[in-house]
Amino acid sequence: MTDLVLPGETNPLNNLFGGELLARMDRAASIAARRHSRRIVVTASVNHVAFNRAIPLGSVVTVEAKISRTFKTSMEVFIDVWIEDRESGIRAKANEAIYTFVAVDETGRPVEVPAIEPQTELEHQRYEAALRRKQLSLVLAGKMNPHEATELKALFV
Repeated sequence: MTDLVLPGETNPLNNLFGGELLARMDRAASIAARRHSRRIVVTASVNHVAFNRAIPLGSVVTVEAKISRTFKTSMEVFIDVWIEDRESGIRAKANEAIYTFVAVDETGRPVEVPAIEPQTELEHQRYEAALRRKQLSLVLAGKMNPHEATELKALFV
């Protein structure tokens, strides 16, 4: 998704509001999750957001969202945010985020989603890390015994 930063979307420093960027990321991630699952999808969580670089008024912003891993009914979506220099046209990574979506039927009940097969080295890295992030989230929420989090334990062995 590519869009322009307009005056009504900026803070007093003339940079894009963080909340506006979160909404753009949510929309892009929702589209990616819907395309993959071919189902209605709902945002289950925002797992990580890094506001690494301010996005100034007038910037061209591109939000790229891609499924990094699927689980039974959920999908982790990795989002990269790029800004384009107005003069040179050179793109630079500004921010990133990780969202989780759940596919649901018309009554709101979770439904299974198709698996993904990572192709590139980056896709493989994100795919492997997704399981660790999921296990960490489940342990912190009290939904998984830490002794069962094999991927997390492997980091410390």
